[in-house]
Amino acid sequence: MTEKLSDETRGPLLEPLFATGWEMVDGRDAIAKTFSFRNFIEAFGWMTRVAMWAEKWDHHPEWHNVYKTVDVVLTTHDVNGISALDAKLARKMDSLAE
Repeated sequence: MTEKLSDETRGPLLEPLFATGWEMVDGRDAIAKTFSFRNFIEAFGWMTRVAMWAEKWDHHPEWHNVYKTVDVVLTTHDVNGISALDAKLARKMDSLAE
């Protein structure tokens, strides 16, 4: 089972994500980022690629798509906060957006 990140593990896992544009969500133990693409097709294609990884890892994002932007929030509901799965999926999202 996944565990909520401890104070000791947060820095090493989250700091690299903050450097790529991820931010803490006010009022929640969650991280968020807005991804912007050239058009709707690229945004939707990225979401489809992410969805395959999310399903494989059984860890699903909260997200919202309007035209060429996708707003993402990651948190692990089972632990009521950020887990290593959130960091893993965030890294995958970043790599798929390159």
